[in-house]
Amino acid sequence: MSLTPANRIRLKILSGFLGSGKTTWLRHQLHEGALRGRVVIVNEAAAAAIDDALLADLARVIVIPGGCICCTRQAEFLAALRRHCDQARPPDIVLETSGLAEPARIVEAIRADPVLVHHMVIDDVLVTVDAVHARASLQSDPLVRRQLVSADRLLITKLDQLEEADVACLIATLRSINPGAQVTGTIRGEDARLPDHAGAEAFELPALAGQSEKPVVAADIAIDPAMGWEVFSLWLSALLHARGDEIFRIKGVVRTPAGRVLLQCVQKSVLPPEILPETQAGGGDFDNRVAFIGRGFDQSSLQRSITEFAADKT
Repeated sequence: MSLTPANRIRLKILSGFLGSGKTTWLRHQLHEGALRGRVVIVNEAAAAAIDDALLADLARVIVIPGGCICCTRQAEFLAALRRHCDQARPPDIVLETSGLAEPARIVEAIRADPVLVHHMVIDDVLVTVDAVHARASLQSDPLVRRQLVSADRLLITKLDQLEEADVACLIATLRSINPGAQVTGTIRGEDARLPDHAGAEAFELPALAGQSEKPVVAADIAIDPAMGWEVFSLWLSALLHARGDEIFRIKGVVRTPAGRVLLQCVQKSVLPPEILPETQAGGGDFDNRVAFIGRGFDQSSLQRSITEFAADKT
């Protein structure tokens, strides 16, 4: 099917570092109908996909887990887009990338594809910025800076967790990195007013070129149901205390006496748990599996750690 420039499939790219609030924003937009009719493609760096289960009741979801679509899963992603274009009346798409993806590489791959370039137009590249952790990540991680540079819009999340003066400095810093991007704010997915940032100074960004980076890994570990929620919570608290600076994101669904609990951590911060319904679309497929993304560990070491900790508590 050949589409005219006026009715090509629109693709919105939603990106941002691990734990910066992409899914929270997307869930709210879908619930409010702002992205009505769009198919959602979710890319997860970890093998255990969680976000698709959170969105499946709100939209048709296609999940590509186990690696970033800007590199290791790029061929699978492009093939999925081509299949989408083959439909009689293909709907528009919103793509939620993994927290480790580079939006510029995704845009480049689509524009270089001889089929997609004629059938699809990227109408927005939106990158979320975690107000709480932005300063530390921008000063230490080149990937975060590369994500911001490619954005049409920068969406500062968790505005209520930072003083207005610090938010103003963050806005000034974002404008210094990407002067052409629109900067907006959100709290738990809802639009929020940005503070007055006239005269605010950007915080210092040290040179990171040539800095060696430990590889970022995604580890998907199994939680023994017999372990119990209390033992698991103790182990997780000890892990975050000892290794929290190296663990960027933790996400999974754990069965507890209270039901299916959505567990999410951003570095050392544990987000309020959310009880998921038993009847939720996609529910149960990855229960008692938790994804860890960060540096300085691997799957076998984490699995061994939790197994030994549980054995010591029994």
